Amino acid sequence: MPFIGRSMTRREDRALVRGEARFTDDLGAADDVPIVDAVHMVVVRSTVAHARIVGVDATEALALPGTVAVVTGADLAGTVSPYPVVSRDGATLADAPVEVVATGTVRYVGEPVAAVLARSRATAEDAAELVVVDYEPLEPVASVDDARRRVAVVHDAAPDNVLVRWSHRSGDVDGAFRDARRVARCHLHIPRLVAAPIEVRACVAAHDAADDLVTLWASAQDPWRQSAQLAAVLRRPEASIRVVVPEVGGAFGSKGSLVPEYALAAWCAIHHRVAVRWFEDRSENFLAAYQGRGMQADVELALGDGGRFLALRADIAADIGAYLYPNTPNVAVTTAMLMTGCYDIAAAEVRVEGLATTKVPTGPYRGAGRPEAAFFVERVVDVAARATGLDPVEIRRRNLVAPGAFPHDNGLGHRYDSGNYPAALDEACRLLGYDALRAEQRDARASGRLLGVGIASYVERAAPGGWESAEALLAPGGRVVVRVGSSPHGQGHETTFAQVAADALGVAPDAIDVRHGDSSAGPPGVGTYGSRSVTLGGSAVLQACEGLLARATVAAATLCGVDPADLDYRDGRWSRRDRPDEGVGLADVAAAALDAGAPMRADARFTIASPVFSFGTYGAAVEIDPETGRVEILRIAAVDDAGVVVNPLLAEGQVVGSSVQGVGASLYEEVVHDADGQPVSGSFVSYGIPSAPDVAFELETALLCTPSPLNPLGAKGIGEAGSIGVPAAVDNAVVDALAPFGVEHVDPPYSPERIWGLVAGRPDARAGG
Repeated sequence: MPFIGRSMTRREDRALVRGEARFTDDLGAADDVPIVDAVHMVVVRSTVAHARIVGVDATEALALPGTVAVVTGADLAGTVSPYPVVSRDGATLADAPVEVVATGTVRYVGEPVAAVLARSRATAEDAAELVVVDYEPLEPVASVDDARRRVAVVHDAAPDNVLVRWSHRSGDVDGAFRDARRVARCHLHIPRLVAAPIEVRACVAAHDAADDLVTLWASAQDPWRQSAQLAAVLRRPEASIRVVVPEVGGAFGSKGSLVPEYALAAWCAIHHRVAVRWFEDRSENFLAAYQGRGMQADVELALGDGGRFLALRADIAADIGAYLYPNTPNVAVTTAMLMTGCYDIAAAEVRVEGLATTKVPTGPYRGAGRPEAAFFVERVVDVAARATGLDPVEIRRRNLVAPGAFPHDNGLGHRYDSGNYPAALDEACRLLGYDALRAEQRDARASGRLLGVGIASYVERAAPGGWESAEALLAPGGRVVVRVGSSPHGQGHETTFAQVAADALGVAPDAIDVRHGDSSAGPPGVGTYGSRSVTLGGSAVLQACEGLLARATVAAATLCGVDPADLDYRDGRWSRRDRPDEGVGLADVAAAALDAGAPMRADARFTIASPVFSFGTYGAAVEIDPETGRVEILRIAAVDDAGVVVNPLLAEGQVVGSSVQGVGASLYEEVVHDADGQPVSGSFVSYGIPSAPDVAFELETALLCTPSPLNPLGAKGIGEAGSIGVPAAVDNAVVDALAPFGVEHVDPPYSPERIWGLVAGRPDARAGG
């Protein structure tokens, strides 16, 4: 029985549940991390959203016993370069990269203004309080509307406050809208969200002057982007930088780009000749880690006879924040390029502007553009269903891309590789009990109950980044060491990649050791994000192991004195066909290779021509208490097609986890700033995330399989599915429940206050932002 497709428990969990796993703040001498004489770094952060820095006085801080240094932007001048920001998919970008430390102007509350180095964390915190920063206030730009009105210019390089601009048009859009029977329109808003990983950001930086090697141990999603970006910022060859990623307690996209604090710690290690430790507290994470979402859109859908979708137009405005991280532009552009969703729409015109505001920058957060696109598209589809009098499921069924129409060009620059969208829709309706719920809803409304049913289909661009690499090494005793460029932060790579390697080599997964996370001890890679690891990293592992087996078979034939074609291979052992009782095993081949001084190994770099496209349909049933406005989720159906799934148990875990985050985005989570740009939701006291009682609903899941033709595993991605499908499905269900009150739309989060206001007839409760 093959191991690919088999549910297996995670092998990495033993160390985690026993408390043996090593996270960044656990590292010490036993891990070869020089922390004995390390200093602690604490960052002095801006207390205002927009101001000129008149001066920084560190006199009292430096006088405090135990303080080693205070570093300001002036100290870094001429020694660091701007963050590398590269345009992708034709986006036009303004020159507004992230700064390591603010110089001249601060542009969000929490922006680093200085850093204190001290012998203890407590001393560093006390000294940071003594650093006096003199600000000359400037007008804050607290919203997208403020940015468009140009109440202030955030960057001279962007006098219109537009940092990202992208547009695309295909087909006769104007003609389709001119001839349309009806036009469905929506103005939609998604708030900013905090990623809120269990482990906040942390690093240790050291510089070996003898070898001129900078080593950064960091909580990050991979060592490779950190290494490349750190080299660019510090103006050093990448070969002079080593990045090690130990266990990581979650990231959800928020640890993809190099953060300024990591670069600052490395700079301090070099220039002050001391190892530097930095770990933030939860308040700092709320203030300074880049956030997700934060978009609004005006969407129009032209409808023909029978509810046929003729054309789509969308104008998207993204709240970019104060600067561009390397991965900031990707989110808004990804949203724009998926605005036709799962539907066969002949003409489309989409424009996106990423606007500068005086807030912490945005970046990828689980889904990274796909939840936004699904929300915008699926809301306008429900509005179209209501306008035409069609059932929401029926109007979708009439417009989905047909199973025989793949590969499908979506009109916005993507080619969908494979799919069976109607099958996912039908299965979601079955799991949800759609027809029975509609019947129940009719009875409920007659008795005054507010029951709502929502459906949302999605398509996800997965496996961006183009390539990944792996190495397979035959170790003593016949074990196989697989080194991968993909570095996990909770996904279960060690289990999944071992299953792929086991099938390729004909051995059990227990015979495979999977290693990752050190830029100096493995093949180069890109990293773990965008649901890419199995598709790209898994394919690289497969090819490396196939290459190793081919080389090992030649060596086995030499040991047996026969031609490779005269050997049979099974369960890690070759036997001669003419004498089946004679043969050699992997251990014999490994020993012979080591005796010859040339360990048996094979490398592979897997490259994909274009992304793959996962898809699915989610359904939700909710009930609203009209007395309190509380939304209760009764049931969620999650149907996902990620092609060939290596480990269904782990895939289902990803669906469950991402679905819970989708519920948080729907009901609880919203980053709020006041008119001065001050964050109001700066801790878990004022920013809600779901707890166990909040997710006590029925969750029915199903995995379908439409293999991708673009990789040898036939795999796609599934790590972000629930965060894409749940918010749109829940929103459609909430609006459906409120239909008796004439509500056509309400922006998330669906707090009791907001929903109660709608029930009470307050139209101002509908909009967010």
